Parts: sequence; structure tokens; C-alpha cells
Amino acid sequence: MEAMLILDRYWWFFIPGLALGLYAQMKLMSAYGRFSEVPTNSGLSGAEAAREILDSAGLHDMPVEEVEGHLTDHYDPMKKALFLSSENYQGRTVAAVGVAAHEAGHALQHKAAYVPLKARMVLVPVTQFASTAAFWIFLLGYFMSWAKLASIAIVVFGILTLFQMITLPVEFDASRRAKEQLVQLGLIDGPELKGVNKVLNAAAMTYVAAMVSSFFTLLHFILIARGNERD
Repeated sequence: MEAMLILDRYWWFFIPGLALGLYAQMKLMSAYGRFSEVPTNSGLSGAEAAREILDSAGLHDMPVEEVEGHLTDHYDPMKKALFLSSENYQGRTVAAVGVAAHEAGHALQHKAAYVPLKARMVLVPVTQFASTAAFWIFLLGYFMSWAKLASIAIVVFGILTLFQMITLPVEFDASRRAKEQLVQLGLIDGPELKGVNKVLNAAAMTYVAAMVSSFFTLLHFILIARGNERD
């Protein structure tokens, strides 16, 4: 009962992240769905566009591989490889090329030793641990006082918030590099760039939402800890 009462006092702190997260997902699905139906004038697939960007940067040996799932696209800095979902690997659409180019942008960051990317790579192991801990914190919160978990939660969500803050410039910069390369290499034209912008901007909003959610959750537990000290 005590846990639920404390949670209720600050329940509204969860609303900004949740609301922004839902909005971001709706925007992403809308933009991605729309431009997944718009073919590229060049006829290039996402995999082919990514290959051209990598080759132009001298990354001829970096593989571009196909993976299952919806929007599971990512760059693996440990394997030094691009992984594109089937719809973007094979797709010859503005959305597919935009997403693939974005992931290639991460590879360009890695080659350039982009500092925020290096910082995020360092934080990955501890962030994975913090993500698991966050799950258990919320689970245990239903059986014991939030106040008893507040100190641990502040550390956990402090790590997650820091990771999300570092992720923002990494993602925005990858999109910037992607758009520059798409234009410079002549892979897309002016009207297509507008579509790529809408898809990548919508995707970036999901990272903003994740940061906002982590921040307000951290603030939630800080206020609980302060209230506990006053008591």
C-alpha cells in the first residue's frame, strides 16, 4: 500500500515520456509507411545505397547483411557490419534508402572516431545491466516501498538518462551524414530528400522520447528520495 501511495503522489511524472513515446511511434509509423510506398528514381535498394556510401568512404570490406524483423536495422560497431531488416535491405523505396543510409552514417562515425559514438560504445555494457535492473525495480515496486528502492533507482535511471543523452547527438549526426552522402553521391534527388528527412526526423523523435522518459523517471525517484529524507 505504501508503495502505491508514494507512486500515486508523483504518478504524473510518467506521462510526458509515455505521451511523447506514443506520439513518436505514430509519427514514425506514418512517415515510414508513407515513404515505403514511394520508389526511388534511381531504382536502388537500401542495401545498394548503403554499399555505395560505404565504398565511397573506403569501407569496401564492411558487410551489409539482411536480418529479420521490422525496423531492426542497426550498425554493430563490434562486428563492424551493417544489418538491415528485409524490408529495407531489399526495398527500393525512399524509406528503405533513408534508413539504410542512416545506418551507414554510423559506420562513417566509427571510421571518423566520432567522440559521442565512442562514449556510447563504452556505456553499452553498463547500460544493458541498468536496463535489466530497471525492470526489477518496477517489478519490486509493487511488493515493497518505492522509498526503499529510490537510491538504487536513481543510479540506474541516471545511467539510462546519460546513455540516452549521448545517443541523441549520435543519431542526429548519423542522419546528417546520411543525407549528405545521399545527395553528394547522387543517390536521391531533391523531392526524395524531403521524404528521407521526414522518415529520419520521425525516427529521431523516438530517441528524444526515450530520453524524456528516462529523465522524468529519474526525477520521479529523486523526489521520492528527497521526500523520504524529510520524513
